[in-house]
Amino acid sequence: MGSKSDSAHRLAADAMRQDPRLVEAKRLIAETVAEHAAGLTEARPADPELQASYQQLLERLGQARGGTPFWPYLASGIGNGPFVELADGSVKLDFISGIGVHGCGHSSPAMINAAIDAALEDTVMQGNLQQHPPSLEICETLIRLATVGDAKIDHCLLSTSGAMANENALKIAMHYSAPADRVIAFDNAFAGRTFAMAALTDRPKYRAGLPLAIAVDYLPFRDPENPDRSLRWAVDELHRLLERHPGRYAAFWAEPIAGEGGYYPGSGDFFRALCEPLRDAGIPVIFDEVQSFSRTSQPFAFQHYGLDEFADIVTVGKVTQVCATLYGEKFQPKAPILSQTFTGSSSSIATGLAMLEQLQSEGCFGAEGKNNQRHAYFAAGLKRLGERHPGLVKGPYGEGMMVAFTPGDGSFEQAKRLMTIMYETGLLGFVCGASPTRLRFLPPPATTTNEHIDAALSLLERSVERFASEIS
Repeated sequence: MGSKSDSAHRLAADAMRQDPRLVEAKRLIAETVAEHAAGLTEARPADPELQASYQQLLERLGQARGGTPFWPYLASGIGNGPFVELADGSVKLDFISGIGVHGCGHSSPAMINAAIDAALEDTVMQGNLQQHPPSLEICETLIRLATVGDAKIDHCLLSTSGAMANENALKIAMHYSAPADRVIAFDNAFAGRTFAMAALTDRPKYRAGLPLAIAVDYLPFRDPENPDRSLRWAVDELHRLLERHPGRYAAFWAEPIAGEGGYYPGSGDFFRALCEPLRDAGIPVIFDEVQSFSRTSQPFAFQHYGLDEFADIVTVGKVTQVCATLYGEKFQPKAPILSQTFTGSSSSIATGLAMLEQLQSEGCFGAEGKNNQRHAYFAAGLKRLGERHPGLVKGPYGEGMMVAFTPGDGSFEQAKRLMTIMYETGLLGFVCGASPTRLRFLPPPATTTNEHIDAALSLLERSVERFASEIS
């Protein structure tokens, strides 16, 4: 008997994916979405005929979730890059991207294609007992990206949220450092809202009524206006804490760029001056990159600042679609402390892989990459806007595709009011920080162009002019 053909040995799943009917269906879907999205190229107001039904939806949402949503935002289901259509017929220029989640913007062909592939998987979710080859692929991809330099990262644990990725990071560090039980973090730190992360986050209102799960001591973060003084203060306070609680610190928690705290960038010199004595003391360094991943000159901000050798444990999320905790072999737990039923949805894993590919193929990284280019362009526009409206737009602040400014007097009330005006005008940004409160932008790094930035600046200027008339 002759040998069976190669096709007879193929998996049924491979045959399905290569079926001409499926290939044609995917082509037609992509063509149809592109046709209907093509007209979404500028901000526009809501359709008056849809406003009553839209308001009813918002009221039902508030009732179902137990509180009014921060924004009256309900998507229609289609967009075009950073433009998104809402169910009231309005179109917004989305420069916050779900707080940094939608790295390709809205209705991205690459993301839709990946999501269709995921919809064909045998299960909607992947988990602790049952995983699939893309789970392995995204883990290996993140490890490869993290170890381009000297970072000793060997393992990757997927999870369904940034807070869970951070929770796992802290568990790994505390297990390794036991019986040490304290953590050092920065003023204005934000790590999430789980029980432990709320204790670590430097926002008392986020843990109101909750007992503290862990003891946390805080260092001052880098002050860009006084970098030398803030470095000296931080180092002095670190040594004071190490002497006061010898052998008690299980981890050092650091966002390379303070995100929720106000878009304060770190620096290589600042972090190195802290990480070296921490390394000497044997204290694991955790870099929280849930917000900063993909937004600087390198995939990881710790690489952007040349801190590879200190990256013991690293977390990612938001733009990666599925979240993850990366760590070195020496931190591998000796007990079964890491497990969860869901490690991620099939869709989040597939789109995460597509996102990582898009970020690289679109040239986001490198000293002359799009992240740095777009930051320079956006920052220059904000500076000009501030010159035209002194006292109303201060800045810019941030790093790469994390851009912020301080509106008005820096109070939360004025920042929120301008944010609301921006929303009504058609531009999406969001608050961050306190004393001062700032407005931040997280444009989709893979699809934002200078033309999009020009449109954002135009909408922002219209908003600032209205804001000025209200507070004068």
